[in-house]
Amino acid sequence: MPTASSHQPTNLHYGWIIAFTGTAVIFACLGLGRFALGMLLPSMGTALDLSYARMGLIGTGNFIGYMFAVALAGYVAQHLGARLTITLGLVLVGITMMLVGRAEHYLQILSLYVITGIGSGLSNVPLMGLVSHWFLKDARGRAAGIMLSGNGIAILCAGLYIPWINTRFGMEGWRYGWITMGMVVLGVAIMTAVLLRNDPREKGITPLGSQADPLNATVGSQDSSTGKPKWIMVHLGLIYALFGATYVVYATFIVTTLVDEHGFSEQVAGNFWAVVGALSIFSGPLFGWLSDRFGRRTGMLTVFTLFTLAYALVGMHLPAAWLYASIALYGIAVWSVPTIMAAAVGDYLGPVRAAKAFGFITLFFGMGQIVGPALAGFLADVSGTFRIAFGMCATATLTAVILTFFLPRPRP
Repeated sequence: MPTASSHQPTNLHYGWIIAFTGTAVIFACLGLGRFALGMLLPSMGTALDLSYARMGLIGTGNFIGYMFAVALAGYVAQHLGARLTITLGLVLVGITMMLVGRAEHYLQILSLYVITGIGSGLSNVPLMGLVSHWFLKDARGRAAGIMLSGNGIAILCAGLYIPWINTRFGMEGWRYGWITMGMVVLGVAIMTAVLLRNDPREKGITPLGSQADPLNATVGSQDSSTGKPKWIMVHLGLIYALFGATYVVYATFIVTTLVDEHGFSEQVAGNFWAVVGALSIFSGPLFGWLSDRFGRRTGMLTVFTLFTLAYALVGMHLPAAWLYASIALYGIAVWSVPTIMAAAVGDYLGPVRAAKAFGFITLFFGMGQIVGPALAGFLADVSGTFRIAFGMCATATLTAVILTFFLPRPRP
């Protein structure tokens, strides 16, 4: 199969424009729309007198909305196209974030944040499907990794910005945080509408890369005769669910844990969260390259081992120096799993069915995200500490290591 670069006069393949536009989309719909919540919770919880359980339910509400959108995203994208679906999702995220900044009660915030989750799902799922359309197997992991680095950039920005705005505006700082970040998301929506394209054929080029997919047009007959690809997707989905249930507990409650259980100031805790963001910028590209080079299974075995260590270090009563190690391990690994999953579904099912397959395994991922923060918040209210919750996270990711070990390889 010829490479796309031979079909265009410039050296820059438009696939990289798609990848970096995708970085901005992830920065907005997930990085700001979801992962800034952990930085906003301490001040928001104090202002509205929220319990740990209610804090957890706010995060859970977002994931319920996200999961609802996952079920619809494939249908909507099929009728509207990925570009329009992603743009509309970002508009929904931006508007609801601004409204959260105006909310006065817990139920208002919960309801609005469910809708934010719907917008995030409508943006993220079609975007990950575009990876398999624009990139062939040997470039797919790197492309997905570049996109997922948007999460890290957003976390870095939130870790620095939110403590500053809270210092500037006091008890109302969290409101200004939501409103201004919502405005940024709307700006990204405009950029997405201008730059994103649904398929390389719209630019008169072929996908970037040199290795054809191991499964493509023939997968339909294999699926109907043996059902094996379906069970592989279930296998991937279970692994993805364990990631979803655990990484979000850390993202939601690590700042609260540092402030409430270890006596850190919000400013210092924000600096730690910024370090997570800075490290995680390299997470997706690094492990995307690793999975391209050594295989998806090797990549996932490595990252789930790192997650297990990160959660165990917070779950045990250890000196503060070990918290630094936990944050470093989490930061360098955090966006690796979505990166590898986005590439893996294309490896197993080919580009035509990649978006649908990614939506399928994201249902498992969404279920994990729904359970994780609600259960962690409940356990913290009952026990007075998050150590038990982090210990359970370590056990779950160790289980993911075992499941990954038995993951079959794609057909050559």
